[in-house]
Amino acid sequence: MFTILIISIIIVLIVLVLSVATTSKAYKYKHTIDSLDNNPHLQNKNDNTQENNDKSHNK
Repeated sequence: MFTILIISIIIVLIVLVLSVATTSKAYKYKHTIDSLDNNPHLQNKNDNTQENNDKSHNK
């Protein structure tokens, strides 16, 4: 019974250390944001909007 308790505590401590290490690494990660000038999706979205406007005006 005592050995199961010791093994359980060791497993809990390992999981705790890994969780803290993962969270710490996640907070250190530097996120970057693409500028609007180089965003190809924004251009495609504008092109699609213009095409939809052209189609609605042609009707």
